[in-house]
Amino acid sequence: MLATLVQEPFHKLHWVYEEKYDGIRILAYKEGSKLSLITRNGIDRTGDFPKIVDAVRHLRPSTLLLDGEVVVFDSKNVSRFQLLQEGGAAAKYAVFDCLFANGRDFRKEPLSDRRQIATRFVEPGKLLLLSARLAEDGLQAFRFAKLRGLEGVIAKDVSSPYVEGRSRYWLKVKVHQEEEFVIGAYTAPAGSRKYFGALLLGAYEKDVLRYVGKVGTGFDEKTLASLYLKFRPLTRKRSPFVPPPQVKNATFLSPKLVAQISFAEWTKDSKLRQPVFLGLREDKSAREVVLRKS
Repeated sequence: MLATLVQEPFHKLHWVYEEKYDGIRILAYKEGSKLSLITRNGIDRTGDFPKIVDAVRHLRPSTLLLDGEVVVFDSKNVSRFQLLQEGGAAAKYAVFDCLFANGRDFRKEPLSDRRQIATRFVEPGKLLLLSARLAEDGLQAFRFAKLRGLEGVIAKDVSSPYVEGRSRYWLKVKVHQEEEFVIGAYTAPAGSRKYFGALLLGAYEKDVLRYVGKVGTGFDEKTLASLYLKFRPLTRKRSPFVPPPQVKNATFLSPKLVAQISFAEWTKDSKLRQPVFLGLREDKSAREVVLRKS
C-alpha cells in the first residue's frame, strides 16, 4: 500500500498521523522458522539484515506478514537514508501494519484493528519498533515533524482496509524536499576527482524521461567507484532523455538505476536547485519515478 503525496498539511477526524521514515520499505514474511525480507519491487534483502530477521523470527505467531521500513537513526533519533546506505550503524525495523498472522488475513480489517494486532505481537526493543504517532491533530503533527527535522508525515484513515497500490487512504506530506530520480547519464571527472563528475537525473512524464538536472555532490571516493562499476554495463550511445540535455562530455546510460536526492527547490525551468546525492534506491524501479514538481 502506497501513500499519495499532498502539498499541504491538514487535519481530518478519524485519521492518525505517523512519522514518515527515510529508509527502505520492507515486507517481513514469517512461515515457521523461515523468514524473508522483501522490498516493494520484489528484491530479497533477507541476507542484508540478519539481526532484524532473527528478531522477527522470534515473534510469537507461527505465520506472520508485517509491513514496515528498515531504518537507521542519527544521534537525534531521526531516520536517515544516507546512514542506511553507508552501513555500519545498527538498522531497525519500524513496523506500521500487520497483514497476516496465525493463518488469518487482516487486509480487509480497518487500520485501527490492524494496529492493535501489530501492537500485540511486536514488542519495541533494540531492533523492532512500532511506527511513531506524532500527534492527534494533523497540523500539530506536521509542526512537530518540522521541528524535529523529520522527512515528513504519513496520514492514515483509521477505518481503511489495506489495499495494494497507491491510495488516498494514506496521504503523505513532506517536510524536506527529497525525491527519487532516474540516473540517465554521467559526466567525465575533472581535477582530482576519479570515475565521474556528476550524474544526470530524470523522471518520467507518461512514457518520456524528462531531464531535471545534474548532481555532483554527496559522493565519497568509495561511492564514486561503486557507482562507476554499476554504470559500465548500462552505457549506451543515445540519450534516454527527451529532449536530450545540452551537457558536454556525457556518457549515456540505460535508465535502470534510481537515486535518492535531497534538494532545495525546483527552479522556474523545472530543474533541481542544490541537489545532493544520498544513495541508490534498489527497492524502487525506474518506471515508478514520476515527475512531481512542487
